[in-house]
Amino acid sequence: MPQTIKQILQPLMIQKAPSYANKFFYSLGFLSATSLLLLIVTGVFLGINGPSWWLTNPTGEYFRSIHMWSTQAFVLFISMHLLIVFLTSAFKKPRRLTWVLGVLMLLFVVLEAEFGFVLRGDFSSQWRSLQGADFYNGSGLGYWLNTLNYQQIYGIHIAAIPLLILALLFGHYLLVRVRGIAKPYKKEIVVKTVPANHTLLFARGGVLIVLVLALAFIFPSPYIKPITIQEVATGDPGAVATTLLKEFDGTSDTAGYVDNIAPYTYSTRQVYIYAPYEHLAQLNNQANSTNQVTVFQAETTDAQNQQLSDATAFLSKWDGKSQIKSTNTVVMIISQLVGMAQAGLYEPVVAASNAQASPGNTTTYVTRFLSDSGVLADTAASLSLTTDQYGMLHEEAGSAPGAWWLAPIGILNHTILAGDSNGDRDAALIFGSFFMLMIAFPFIPILNQIPDKLKIYKLIWRDKKSPK
Repeated sequence: MPQTIKQILQPLMIQKAPSYANKFFYSLGFLSATSLLLLIVTGVFLGINGPSWWLTNPTGEYFRSIHMWSTQAFVLFISMHLLIVFLTSAFKKPRRLTWVLGVLMLLFVVLEAEFGFVLRGDFSSQWRSLQGADFYNGSGLGYWLNTLNYQQIYGIHIAAIPLLILALLFGHYLLVRVRGIAKPYKKEIVVKTVPANHTLLFARGGVLIVLVLALAFIFPSPYIKPITIQEVATGDPGAVATTLLKEFDGTSDTAGYVDNIAPYTYSTRQVYIYAPYEHLAQLNNQANSTNQVTVFQAETTDAQNQQLSDATAFLSKWDGKSQIKSTNTVVMIISQLVGMAQAGLYEPVVAASNAQASPGNTTTYVTRFLSDSGVLADTAASLSLTTDQYGMLHEEAGSAPGAWWLAPIGILNHTILAGDSNGDRDAALIFGSFFMLMIAFPFIPILNQIPDKLKIYKLIWRDKKSPK
């Protein structure tokens, strides 16, 4: 390590440590910090240049891949670090607060990682944002946190959570720096105190950086373009027509969304039918075409219900390819909206309605419509990118490791929560309870003695030069 760098870092580094602290296991905290540094550097470049750069520019794509592999490393090393602390009972008094800060850091790291997937800008982002929304809605947090709102998640991902993680990291390391590395609490285990091997520590950090850079080059972050309403309307107009009908008569998943809270309280008829048709009517004004929505709204409630019923019967027989020919008012409205979607005019109007109702949010309404059509679920299933797997373990192209840290939630889906109609809510409760238990673990008698019973600490503390 260059002398100048060494002099700068000298006051920050632990100088004396137990001899076993120079082992790899005790480099995990430093490797976590190294991964975070890579995330911050690449994140700054990604944030400055924007989605078009990291999705289409070769340099941007490489930075996106470095960011993805740095995330993998960060989650891995911080998890391993907490595991070593657990196995060696390094959470015992007076180091309880150090443990609490570490667990909180892991929680925010997992959240940050998932928000990063939501922002990537590919099909995975669409699917994960949808699944995340159900999870948070089930937990009761959906009123404040909407993963379908790209702008909100962007702000949380690049500012709010990183600042929280940095604050937790600072507090965590400050406590370690003041109290030193935890020594064996058992009197029969004796180890020497030796100078901390900073050169070896930084060498391991350097190897990690090289490894991340190499993995990012060999296994780049996958990309499958996101699905658009225009794409669906062009390839399967019948699916869009059916979805529009469900939004019209209030039978879509969004219209009848029921969870711990009701985040989608907007009128699907207004958002997906009336507003786009009004825009279309203004475009067709010069042609003096009849405004079918006005005709429909002028009818009695019984007549409207009959129109919707007849439209359901008609569209159930439509092959999705031939031209729609019907005098039914609802069918004519849907037919024109399908054409509007095929021309690429429908989605921008829906997004604009979203922004008008919730400034800055242009993605929730569009994603919910695509979800109602079933195309997102079908595509996710074809790519093995579903919550029926053990977590979001698969990436679209299968060339990246995925979010393996969500495996416990996937296991819950297959066991305890199998067939649970409130699975999202219950998974959130279990997930939250687990982290609360982890935070409280050092303070719970008997339970906090588990690591002592396992006796794995013998392998970690073992020092060949020390008395047995």
